[in-house]
Amino acid sequence: MMNSRTSAPRLQAAQTETDSDGAHAEAWKRTCRRLRAELGEDVFTSWFGRLELDAVRDGVALLSVPTRFLKSWIQSHYTDKILATLTAEAPSVTAITVDVRTSARSAPARSLAPEARSAQPGGASAPSSGFAPERAAPVFEEQPRAADAQRPARVQPASDADGLTSSPLDRRLTFSTFLVGKSNQLAHAAAQRIASASPGEAPIYNPLYIHSAVGLGKTHLLQAIGHMAGEAGKRVIYLTAEKFMYRFVCALKAQTSIAFKEKLRGIDVLLIDDVQFLQGKSIQQEFCHTLNALIDAGRQIVVAADRPPSELESLEERVRSRLAGGLCVEMGALDEPLRLKILEMRIAAAKASQPGFDVPALVAAYVARAIETNGRDLDGAVSRLLARVTLTGAALTVEMAEDAIRDLVRTREPKRVKIEDIQKLVATHYNVSRADILSSRRTATVVRPRQIAMYLSKVLTLRSLPEIGRRFGGRDHTTVLHAVRKIEGLAGKDGSLSEEIELLKRMLVE
Repeated sequence: MMNSRTSAPRLQAAQTETDSDGAHAEAWKRTCRRLRAELGEDVFTSWFGRLELDAVRDGVALLSVPTRFLKSWIQSHYTDKILATLTAEAPSVTAITVDVRTSARSAPARSLAPEARSAQPGGASAPSSGFAPERAAPVFEEQPRAADAQRPARVQPASDADGLTSSPLDRRLTFSTFLVGKSNQLAHAAAQRIASASPGEAPIYNPLYIHSAVGLGKTHLLQAIGHMAGEAGKRVIYLTAEKFMYRFVCALKAQTSIAFKEKLRGIDVLLIDDVQFLQGKSIQQEFCHTLNALIDAGRQIVVAADRPPSELESLEERVRSRLAGGLCVEMGALDEPLRLKILEMRIAAAKASQPGFDVPALVAAYVARAIETNGRDLDGAVSRLLARVTLTGAALTVEMAEDAIRDLVRTREPKRVKIEDIQKLVATHYNVSRADILSSRRTATVVRPRQIAMYLSKVLTLRSLPEIGRRFGGRDHTTVLHAVRKIEGLAGKDGSLSEEIELLKRMLVE
């Protein structure tokens, strides 16, 4: 029979946990009300109406949405806003993660209310994990033939017991299918040099950090490294930042974090994709410890992101410093000759399954010239051309191609403006130095350019006011807000200043 003095602390702990979950649920309701008031009913309903708080674990708020599109949009546009608002209501929350929930997860299982907690043996209750069962990665190719089933695995996964298993690699994403041009030549050479290194050979570039806009081949290079290194007998782990966070939190919950860390630090090559989504103080600390341990042990690390390390404001300074300490390579926009090569390869692949599909050279040249964005839009163009041929039976002309890809040309992604570029351009335009803009000098010749640069950073980037303040010499967000309002007011009264600002905007976005 349980001693009453022994059971009392357990009951008290359970009650404390229940109270904590209830407090977080109330904080989330207040957060939603504030977001609705600040962003408006239409924006809130569109992007936050189906966003739910599953649980709070070690200061990390686990949020979920029903679709991958919602998750991607929220991560790209509203992560900082949600975190700042939630932290104001619940100071114990230091980070958030966004997951896609499955239909198998019922509403009570996602709730933080005490009555939704599942009963455990002995009458105690435990909170819901807040995570859906991990799903298999999407398949982008046909099922493997019988002969393919005999091939050795290209990535040697750890066992599921410790929560660390490499994400599967797409067999099409190899070095042999990666087309090289001026914009990606250096990144390709560095990746191939790393992948072909002999087992036990000390890494030359560690970590290798590859960054570019979407659809330019970062993931292709990472997976190509995984294939070649795995075939050489190396132990490879490929994970997105999202998967790394998910598995680390799961390991904490299952009390297997020590095994998780030991397994992660025992590999030969670590490939981390989309590192810009890495969040959470404890997760970033563990990631930094892992980087240090692997680098000290002579193991190779390759990281990909959509921006250079210095612009990853959501990451701690020591993580950014460690990522920038190796070889940092940017993959630029695809030039026209490379776009044409990619397009011809896509057309050949489509023709293999549809022999009647024929694209004249003039049409291919037009498409490669018209679509300047990325490889994914080129894939979309081939799909549209294939539909025109197979559904109408007509031979392709330039006029038909122009009509088929019109939406892709219209929805071209605008140039991504960097705060550093804004500071440099404004400094040059007003004949001051960038160091002056970042300094604490209060002379009129410096203050006005600084305020204009802050204003342009707010209207041309997605950075929050605190992030902009940090990039301008560690200033407070209220200073940035004052600068934005000041320039808005002056531009409304001073036509020449308004024209100057419009000129600077055009120079930055074109």
